[in-house]
Amino acid sequence: QVQLVESGGGLVQAGGSLRLSCAASGFTFSLFAMSWYRQAPGKERELVAGISSGGRTDYADSVKGRFAISRDNAKATVYLQMNSLKPEDTAVYYCSRTLILGTSPLDAWGQGTLVTVSS
Repeated sequence: QVQLVESGGGLVQAGGSLRLSCAASGFTFSLFAMSWYRQAPGKERELVAGISSGGRTDYADSVKGRFAISRDNAKATVYLQMNSLKPEDTAVYYCSRTLILGTSPLDAWGQGTLVTVSS
């Protein structure tokens, strides 16, 4: 079955960096778009970044210029490099797969990985 396992979260000071990873299995990774979402305490889940099967990327305005999404099809893994982190980036981060960039996730959410940015 489809599995998406997020990792790489942690506690970091404002201005710092983290790289999140999402290891995928159970489907042909290269055929799907992949996205990162986040959910902060008391807020709705929001789309952070996405990458198409062909490598086209898209970002939420709040993270443009600071975050970079990438994928390694050989490793079936999608990454989120997060630089210049701000306290408002604190959230649980989830990855998802979609048929096309910008469309709804196909699967239930995984456990996510917690990112905490201290001021």
